[in-house]
Amino acid sequence: MIKFENVSKRYEDGTVAVNSLNLEIKQGEFFVFIGPSGCGKTTTLKMINRLIPLSDGTIFIDGKKINAYDIHELRWNIGYVLQQIALFPHMTIEQNITVVPEMKKWPKEKMKQRAYELMNMVGLDPENYADRKPNELSGGEQQRIGVIRALAADPEIILMDEPFSALDPISREKLQDDMIDLKRNLKKTTVFVTHDMQEALKLADRICMMKDGEIVQVGTPQELVTNPANDFVREFVGGKFGNWPNHIDLEAMVQPLASSEMHPSIVIPVSTSFSELLTLLSVHEQLVVENDGKQIGVINRQTLIQFLSAHMPERGMTDE
Repeated sequence: MIKFENVSKRYEDGTVAVNSLNLEIKQGEFFVFIGPSGCGKTTTLKMINRLIPLSDGTIFIDGKKINAYDIHELRWNIGYVLQQIALFPHMTIEQNITVVPEMKKWPKEKMKQRAYELMNMVGLDPENYADRKPNELSGGEQQRIGVIRALAADPEIILMDEPFSALDPISREKLQDDMIDLKRNLKKTTVFVTHDMQEALKLADRICMMKDGEIVQVGTPQELVTNPANDFVREFVGGKFGNWPNHIDLEAMVQPLASSEMHPSIVIPVSTSFSELLTLLSVHEQLVVENDGKQIGVINRQTLIQFLSAHMPERGMTDE
């Protein structure tokens, strides 16, 4: 779907923001770029829709070089959500949502239907919200409009640059849940930039960890947690897991046992330390937890990711 071949970005002062990036993002994938400030993740995102020109290499979308697309055609087929919500203050919410469809000369009734459909999708009643102005909405509601505005013209690709980082924790969690629903229902190819590992673990199909303009590791959330490529990834994911007490109550993680899972070969006591749990899950897909000789449930890699995404302290890094 989106392919990077030896992509680099150098600035006139000699700064190398991205260095020889080779990567492929799959159709319908929710792909997250993460890393410390200045690692090149936002630069990489902005090169996809030519907001930042490449210095070297090529980016392909559906096998076609991005420079071969008409710039308007390219951007009309790529939704873009910024950290700064940037709704037009003088327009109604419905008008804000339908900006691109109107530029593409959609019929009025089709635009209205699409706006109402999308508002319903994120839990905003069109009858109550369509005619409001942005200043009548909360920050979380405005950002939900920002997200669905990017979806309005049914683009193939959605780019999201730290879209939730300025929101309060409750609004942020609600929007993350909205994104999971949209991901499941719409199956759009989504490229998402964040500095928050908790957010990445919760949302991503795959994560690209970057440092100094280069890829350090690409993998599923499970792979980054259980098989970090090096100490940098290990520390970024969990500070060598030093932020976690070594004796976490594993009962908070267990899922119910199915009858087919009784008496498995790998059984661990509920007193197992967190570091031991990580080591075991790097080798085994699933473990059964035992307390006082009784099997109380299972922990697998997905269970671990869900627990981490719900409880991991945010990595407080700012973007470039």
